[in-house]
Amino acid sequence: MAHVMHASSRHVPAHHLSLLDAYPGIDEAPLPHGSHAGAAWRDAVKLPSRELVAVIVALAATHVQPPPVRELRSSWQLIDGKHWQVIAPAPGEPPEVTDAAEGTRGSCAPGMIEVRGQMMLDGLGSLDVVDALQRSVCTEWIDRVFPERCGRFDETRWRTLSRDIPRHPMHFCIDRFEYPNRRGEYPWIMVDWNDARAVCASNGKRLCTEAEWTFACEGEEALPYPYGYERDPHACVIDRPWRHVDEDALSPPDGERALLELDRLWQGEASGSHPRCRSPFGVYDMTGNVDEWTTSVVAGERPSILKGGYWGPVRTRCRPSTRAHGESFAFYQQGFRCCADV
Repeated sequence: MAHVMHASSRHVPAHHLSLLDAYPGIDEAPLPHGSHAGAAWRDAVKLPSRELVAVIVALAATHVQPPPVRELRSSWQLIDGKHWQVIAPAPGEPPEVTDAAEGTRGSCAPGMIEVRGQMMLDGLGSLDVVDALQRSVCTEWIDRVFPERCGRFDETRWRTLSRDIPRHPMHFCIDRFEYPNRRGEYPWIMVDWNDARAVCASNGKRLCTEAEWTFACEGEEALPYPYGYERDPHACVIDRPWRHVDEDALSPPDGERALLELDRLWQGEASGSHPRCRSPFGVYDMTGNVDEWTTSVVAGERPSILKGGYWGPVRTRCRPSTRAHGESFAFYQQGFRCCADV
């Protein structure tokens, strides 16, 4: 959007006077009442009258072009005045079509997957011990400091080490894709935990617990990544370049600055774009693309837990979680998916 500045006899910024030096041809420009100025023009500006300053600004406007408006890289839609979604070039695939092709729906509602099995659990209400054991079998570290990234885990050592970890039965339904849960559509972002929970409830579902989300990602073998033991930036939408975030620009979320900043930061992709980013149960895009809200299983702590990481160079494994944000926190790379009881 171009902004037009109007001259005012009551307030003219002093820097406009420097435009005389930037545009020498202004010497021959007409003054009020049809007169013309030669060399005396510059002398007169040393003690400008309000009328003369107004003329300078008006003349400058005929020479100065407004800065170009940056074009959006993607088409966006605003949802409920605070959430954003990239508009896909074509409608997403109907859930019934995806269900038929995938064959993983089971007894769940359309677009969902039935998950059943034994989850490795290191104590009721805790997931940290298994994660620590898993890190101990990393053989190729990309980054050992936060946000840590492991390039390869030793599969044989992990199977041996995890053999005696207690298991816990799990049985639930989970969305196949990030909300709005359609192959080919883009996930919602700028969603806080409260709104994610409300949207799931409006669809007859609920937010996943972090344990449900983790199990749907890793399977009974507790894979580090949904596709196996070796990190692959081509399997899922991960390890894209870090971009500095102007957090001030994101508020208010429905403003033009927020849209421009989201468009600059966005490196996500449509749901289901990466066939290999599929968990043992057939759930897509669980690591990378966008962070996903879940509900804590740890008694006494805040309920808002993020899982999976996003497109940037972060952990993006099945086990780790982010527990630093409250229920009202919304950001440029946060989305969610829903779960339900069977």
